Order: sequence, then C-alpha cells, then structure tokens
Amino acid sequence: MATVLEGRGVTKFFGGLPALEDLNFELREGEILGLIGPNGAGKTTLLNVITGMLPLTSGQIWYRGRRVDGMKPYRIGRMGIARTFQVVRPFAGMAVFDNVLVGAFYGMGGERNRHAARRQVGEILELVGLAERERVLASETTIADRKRLELARALAMRPEVLLLDEVMAGLNPTEVAAMMELLKQIGRRGVSMVVIEHVMQAIMGISDRIVVLAHGRKLAEGTPAQVTRDPGVIEAYLGERYARMGEKEGPPGV
Repeated sequence: MATVLEGRGVTKFFGGLPALEDLNFELREGEILGLIGPNGAGKTTLLNVITGMLPLTSGQIWYRGRRVDGMKPYRIGRMGIARTFQVVRPFAGMAVFDNVLVGAFYGMGGERNRHAARRQVGEILELVGLAERERVLASETTIADRKRLELARALAMRPEVLLLDEVMAGLNPTEVAAMMELLKQIGRRGVSMVVIEHVMQAIMGISDRIVVLAHGRKLAEGTPAQVTRDPGVIEAYLGERYARMGEKEGPPGV
C-alpha cells in the first residue's frame, strides 16, 4: 500500500521538555493506524503538529509526496487532512445540520455550491446516525451525539486522511461498538485514519497497525496482536492483567 502521510524525525519541544522526539511514522492508503500510550506520551501533540496547529521544533511531515509542516492549518485542511478534538466543542447555538455545513464549506476543495453542500451534509448525517436530529441545537445533544457530530463535521471536509482524538471517550459499551462499526465503514470508503484511543478493546478491534508512544518516543509498532505481547508495552502501558487476558482470549474486540 502507498504511504499517504509520513513523519520523519518529528520533534516538538515545549521549553526544554520534549513532547515528541525523533519520531518516524507512516500512514498507508486505506489504513486505520491506532495510536496509544500513557497520558502525556505526545499523542495529541502529534495530531497538532500534523495539522499545523503547533510548529515543529525539527523534522518533517509529508502528505502525498508534499511537505506540509510549516503550512497554515486551513491549507492543510483543504489539502485533505481533517481531525476531531478530544474536547468536543460544537457551535452550541447552531443546529446539528448547520454545524456540519460549516465543515462542508471549509474543507477540501471549499464547496461553494450551497445546494451541493446541503446534499452532502444530509448524506453524512445519515451515515453517522444523526439525520433525525439535524434540527436539534448542538447544545441539546447527548455526549454520544456530540461525538458523532464532531466526526460528521470532519467528514464534511471530504478528507482523505482523518485524525481522531479519543472519539470513543465517555461512551458506553453499546455506543463504543456502534462507533467502531462506523469507523470501519468510513475506512471501507477509502479514508485513511489515525485513531487515538484509550478504550483498548476498541482500538485493538479496529486498527490494522498500532504505534505505541511513551515520553514522546515510539515504544513499539506492529499489529494489535504483536503490540499486546510486547514486554515494553506491557510494562509501560497495558499492564500484566491486560496481557494475560490477551493471551487467553486473543486480540480483543467488541
């Protein structure tokens, strides 16, 4: 599979403290890449430097053969990279439909035809299961609906690469299972994804590969099964109990 997104020696310091240090990564065409690690490992910082929200200290980020580090976030978004945020902040006073419409006008290609944009939003709301709530104010939606709304707004940008920051946090098991299936469906449409998640059953169940970060460095990389058996990952993040569960039951899923 061709590489869509690549980081070479990605480094980000805050003062004298490294949040990311000499990190190499790649995202392949049509792949779901899981990104896990302890709090403070640098996961969200990585999404921030990919999308231009934070400048790199050193290193390079390449998207489809073009270097994008140093570009403005809106330019990166219009090239085909969209993201969600760990803390969901919809436009509270706007309806669900209008929140997603913003993404349709902002994203890849910059949709200028209002009729086409509205049709696109309707299709996306149907996909994520929010079609019946399109006229509800964002401030009146549930946590699960806000997570779907955040995802819908990113999808409206028509991305080729989607970066998801804990899109399943705060959801109950039934909602997690539904979100997992939704992400798989999006992946089947050809969207490549980087997914940050602490819900281990979910991230192991949807990812083609996993990258594990610790203290801003890559601790391990491989298939979900390989990562769950890695002694360094067990010690730094998963814990012996999770490892024993994985050995008994195989790679977990919902």
